[in-house]
Amino acid sequence: MIRWQQGSDGVVVLTLDDPDHPVNTMNQTYVDSMEATVARLEAERETFGGVVLTSAKSSFFAGGDIGLMSRARPENAADLTELCTVLKSQLRRLETLGRPVAAAMNGTALGGGFEIALACHRRIALDTPGSRFGLPEVTLGLLPGAGGVSRTVRLLGLQNALTDVLLTGRQYSPREALTKGLVDELARTPEELLALAGKWVLAHPDSVQPWDTKGFRIPGGAPSHPRVAAILPALPAQLRKQLRGADVPAPRNILAAAVESAQVGLEAGEKTETGYLVELMTGQVSTNMMQAFFYDMRHITSGGSRPAGHPRHTAHRVGVLGAGMMGAGIAHSCARSGLPVVLKDVSREAAEKGKKYSEQLLAKAVDRGRLSREEAGEILARITPSADPGDLTGCDLVIEAVFEDPALKQQVFREIEGVVAPDAVLASNTSTLPVTGLAEGVGRPEDFIGLHFFSPVDKMPLLEIVVGEKTGEHTVAKAVDIARQIGKTPIVVNDGRGFFTSRVISQRLDEAVAMIGEGLPPASVEQAGAQAGYPAPPLQLLDELTLTLPRRIREETRAAVLAGGGEWRPHGSEPVMDRMIDEFGRGGRSSGAGFHEYADGRRTRLWRGLYEHFAVPGREIPFEDMKERMLFAEALDAVRCLDEGVLRSVPDANVGSILGIGFPAWTGGVLQYINGYPGGLPGFVARAGELAGRYGERFEPPRSLVAMAAEGGRFE
Repeated sequence: MIRWQQGSDGVVVLTLDDPDHPVNTMNQTYVDSMEATVARLEAERETFGGVVLTSAKSSFFAGGDIGLMSRARPENAADLTELCTVLKSQLRRLETLGRPVAAAMNGTALGGGFEIALACHRRIALDTPGSRFGLPEVTLGLLPGAGGVSRTVRLLGLQNALTDVLLTGRQYSPREALTKGLVDELARTPEELLALAGKWVLAHPDSVQPWDTKGFRIPGGAPSHPRVAAILPALPAQLRKQLRGADVPAPRNILAAAVESAQVGLEAGEKTETGYLVELMTGQVSTNMMQAFFYDMRHITSGGSRPAGHPRHTAHRVGVLGAGMMGAGIAHSCARSGLPVVLKDVSREAAEKGKKYSEQLLAKAVDRGRLSREEAGEILARITPSADPGDLTGCDLVIEAVFEDPALKQQVFREIEGVVAPDAVLASNTSTLPVTGLAEGVGRPEDFIGLHFFSPVDKMPLLEIVVGEKTGEHTVAKAVDIARQIGKTPIVVNDGRGFFTSRVISQRLDEAVAMIGEGLPPASVEQAGAQAGYPAPPLQLLDELTLTLPRRIREETRAAVLAGGGEWRPHGSEPVMDRMIDEFGRGGRSSGAGFHEYADGRRTRLWRGLYEHFAVPGREIPFEDMKERMLFAEALDAVRCLDEGVLRSVPDANVGSILGIGFPAWTGGVLQYINGYPGGLPGFVARAGELAGRYGERFEPPRSLVAMAAEGGRFE
């Protein structure tokens, strides 16, 4: 995997090039090759003046062996400890070789790949737009396993290493990495990259790592330094606050490994790291997170949800109908991706107001140094506000984002269908209305599809693509391509009221409100949501969504069920929501009064009336039940979505639930949560039966799930 080439200048160039894979990873081939290479470097040290590490792939090095790590179990702990020891020993031997070593990173270096670079005395990166550098292990429920914790702490200082690299898992562009001190120098071309690396090693024959020099001190001070010691006690509390009490082990282990490894020598610190890493690798949370954020995400980003056999599609001109918050956000995202956008509303003034939203977002980006004024101006110039349907002439993509009223949505499509491109994709941003019914208002239902964006559009990465009964597969393929063109992660689901995300999130919120109706302490309900790992407590989230929207959706759904001859089963949340709106006039944050109290638009505290009108002193249930009622409500409904054909795949369910509706990341998503529940599917089914016996038949597991559990199956 490692080619050795020694030039006449005495520089050895080591080229990483896994013969069996498209990227370099820390697999067994790497371990064996690095062992042989380091041994040869040590044996032939007197014959060369320096070493340059580079790659023959488009990236430098992708990271650790996810396949190995995702299969790790507690019984593998000893073998994993030995593997980590070997990996760290090899890199330690490389950096203490007695010869200067430079990393010439021709592309992305993440995780284990960046740890290789950290073991070099100089890090030079090719300045390409797509390259990223960092240690993202925390996003997979892990911590860096090849010395990354110990070295970043010694390179950047304890606080900067934790906040900028280890706890965030942020991936930096070449210029950002240079600013942060992760990279020492940038090169403009591959040729310059190798030339700079070779020149540097020849000019620095005595180079050693800073932490190997006499008298080295960690930047900012070691944990024993009074200034650092003063802030150390606050770090765990800050972390708990950041995690809102959720039991997510990776950040905790990273914090412990960083602080402890900083108090000893590098080799001893690396042993500490290994213990904390092996604990994470052999635990269920990292397995869940690797499933979602590596395997399921790879399935989606590689086009796993895209119908095959259709040519790649690129949109060229977009029309957005409706310049409210959603329409303005969609227009902004399209314009930032380089697309010209016509933003249409009933009046030019309303459309201009929508464009103003983009202007504000771009101004913030300029202030934060993320865009130049020229770049911001170019993006803003791509948005054309209009009240004239004729201005949409030639648009090959139309996205409707008006009020959730079927008649209104069909009306705005009638106004523009005759002027847009004859094969334009006609998309609705509806969050709950069945796409099949909306498509009845257009002349080309085969080109009609749901594109459900999430608010705020500029921050939320998911796009839920909803396929109606008459939507053509060619349109689905176009929609997936469009999602990727504008930088969104697409999931594809079939039509149904609420589709997948809106339908499933309502189960969690309803369960939280039902607990209020049962007289449970409102603060405990909020805490249960936070400690389950949801990004926002349920009552807080309901206030943001408004209480009136869920009720209107409930009434529309109830009417549809009854019209179809079905039976409506009232939920315990309904009387609470009705009283909040009708009796107390509390509609959510936008009305200044919801489950929380507000002052000048800012949330202050839970509404005291919840205790007066709903809470019953002394009434309580196990706190674990409170958490799991929300988690199980969503997971069980996701199974029903799969049974009913609303969900097309397991990866769509897992990724969509995390990115779209905030299902806790530690679970790996709604269906992986069931896989990873203690005892697997049988354990989940048994626990669902317990919850059904205590809180209602809605927790009864679907027959398909009971059968899968009995057969030893899992969601894959």
